Formats: sequence, C-alpha cells, structure tokens
Amino acid sequence: MGKKRNRFLGLKLLLVASLVLSLLTGCGIGSPNVKETYPLESVNRDGNATSYVYRAADKTVPEVAKELTDEKKPDQMSPEDADRMFLVYGNEWYHLQKDTAKPSDTLIEIDSQQYVQRNYDSSFLQGYLTAALIGQLFDSFGGGGSYRGYTSRDIYQPKQGTYHKPTTNDKKVAPPLTVEKKGSILRRGKNSDTNPSVGSGGSIFDRKKDTKTPSRGSISRGGSSGSGLFDAPKRSYTKPKTRVGSGKITRRR
Repeated sequence: MGKKRNRFLGLKLLLVASLVLSLLTGCGIGSPNVKETYPLESVNRDGNATSYVYRAADKTVPEVAKELTDEKKPDQMSPEDADRMFLVYGNEWYHLQKDTAKPSDTLIEIDSQQYVQRNYDSSFLQGYLTAALIGQLFDSFGGGGSYRGYTSRDIYQPKQGTYHKPTTNDKKVAPPLTVEKKGSILRRGKNSDTNPSVGSGGSIFDRKKDTKTPSRGSISRGGSSGSGLFDAPKRSYTKPKTRVGSGKITRRR
C-alpha cells in the first residue's frame, strides 16, 4: 500500500513539473521573463508612419544593442559602433544613437518601415545596412528624404510631422520596448494616475487599494455560523433510552 502511495505521489510531482516546464516554454526559455521598459521620450506619428524615441539612461549604444539582440535576434544588424547602430526586426527599424546633448545616454528610436521610406536619406543608411535591403526598401516606395535620426532632427528634418512629448494616447499605442532586466515587472513609464489598476511605478504586483470594493472576499472553513464552504453537516444524536422491565433491560426501538 505504501509503495502505491509513493508511486502516485511521484506521478503527481512529475505532472506538476511538466506543467511548469510547459509554461516556461510558452514564455520563451532563454528570453527574459521579467521585463522592464525604457521611458518613452518623443513621438512623431502620421498614420502608419511612426517614430517612437526611448531613453536608455547611462547605457552606451553597444550595451543597449547587446541587450536587445540577447532578447531577440534581429533580421539585420549594423556593425558595432559607439555612436550609432541599426537593428532591423521585420517592419520595425531600431536606430540606437548616442545622445549628443547627454553622451552618457542612448536614444532608442523605433521607426516603422513606412517612416523610414518616407523620411530617411537612403545614402545615409547604406553606410550601416546592406545595399540589398536599402535598395528593396526605397525602390518599392520611391521618395525618401534627408532625415538621419532623432539626434540630428533639427539639421536633417523629417518630411512629415514634428516630434513632440508623448500624450496618453501615444503611450497606449506605442510599441513596447523590452530588455532583459532583473527586477519587477513594470509598465511603460509612470502612468499610475491614468491607470488606477496599476500600483506605484506601474508595478502590476503593487496594486492600489480599490476604495469602491474594499472587500476582496474569502473562503472560510468551519465557523460557528455554519456558512463556511467546507462546513460539515450537523448530525443529531439522541442518547438511547432504557426502561426497566421484568428483570431485563430492553432498548427502545
């Protein structure tokens, strides 16, 4: 009997371990499962042509590039450079730039393919990415501009729109930028005032108290009121009565 119980317990533990492993696999083994976003600093949007700029404080361009490529391998990547690098992920172009106003920081500009086609100088891009990619991108669309990235936007201006501080709506539609970190799970920026379901700093594990529904509810066990979910039904028990008969004791039926 004891051996059967041990085998049953071992089987249960094996099933639990398999379930945990499958969940980890779904999250992506080898990729970070704890993510932290950089703050969104500036936005330029015109339909599906979008550019979002994030700030990585106290990080060099190669450091940020390594964090991103460790998380997900890009389709194309420019050679390592201290001032500027490009990572191409499908229809999104990550343009990493040393902030000329604050050289200790790196600006991460995420441009849609449409934004690159409409605004960038194709000859400028040829110094960083393959000619095949550049030629295919601009030949299929035509046009282009003189833009060379956010840090030089005042000199080489984009053809469309202007950059501005992100609005609440901008933050909602902006693509998330995640990197491998060791810390809490955070939302983009500190927007707890507009999202009361998220706690201080945007942590999903630090929820604010809901004053409208202060009671979270509970499952109780036992209790004198008999309202607990696991209360056993009460049994009535009557002590058997006896009576004196003719020389013998009989039990009442």
